[in-house]
Amino acid sequence: MGERGAGGAGAPTVASRLFRILETFAPDRPSLTLSAISRHSGLSLTTTHRLVGELAGWGALERDADGRYRIGLRIYELAALTPRGTFLRQVAMPFLGDLYEATRQNVQLGVLDGHEVVYLERISGRDAVPVVSRPGGRLPLHATGVGLVLLAHADRELQEAVLDEPMKRFTDKTIANPRQLRGILAGIRKNGFAISDRQIELSTLSVAAPVHGDTDEVVAALSIVVPAETSDPIALVPAVRAAARGLSRALGSPRALALPPTAHYEHS
Repeated sequence: MGERGAGGAGAPTVASRLFRILETFAPDRPSLTLSAISRHSGLSLTTTHRLVGELAGWGALERDADGRYRIGLRIYELAALTPRGTFLRQVAMPFLGDLYEATRQNVQLGVLDGHEVVYLERISGRDAVPVVSRPGGRLPLHATGVGLVLLAHADRELQEAVLDEPMKRFTDKTIANPRQLRGILAGIRKNGFAISDRQIELSTLSVAAPVHGDTDEVVAALSIVVPAETSDPIALVPAVRAAARGLSRALGSPRALALPPTAHYEHS
């Protein structure tokens, strides 16, 4: 049996095979044996052995004492060069830190990537409610606070694409109805914040606000995730919006700079 293609006609390229190997690693499988990499990637054991050897020699993979492979530091070095993530995270950290100190709950920063939100940073205290998000992790736009903010401010083509595709339900609170979601997105644009109530896990809710860049486009969203049972999300809105506005000012947002420091930041 031949190796399956990589989404196009004809034989898969060497690059597509290498990507397929790297994509076998995930949070629930951070280290894999050679045979497991072969199985998850759909590549023959011979091809896997050759390509894994090349990746390990370059530093993209590392082999531990048990013979299992994991992502190597060379990948981390390359990821650190990403200008959008690195610069934004560096500027955001003081504002995320202030929001964390005020609440002692999970504080997150995310950016749009395709139809998902990618989390650049998360600050979490020992007593904070457990969450599934993690730095470098991805979640769908429709079911997360930061995702809803990013989707609300995305271009119309992307919005319609997300609304037209099946939306995964994580809990019975997950909003997966396109008409309902369309109305929620309009409310986010009007009010300047999003509340995602028990959509990913029944134990949590999040409050999120947009972060604007130097041309006033939405470049990111930040949020706080708190216990659903004991938290009043409306009471958290001012702090979240203040943090988002402060970060927007630091990024040079003309609208944020034009507002007095104590004003509530609104996007209409």
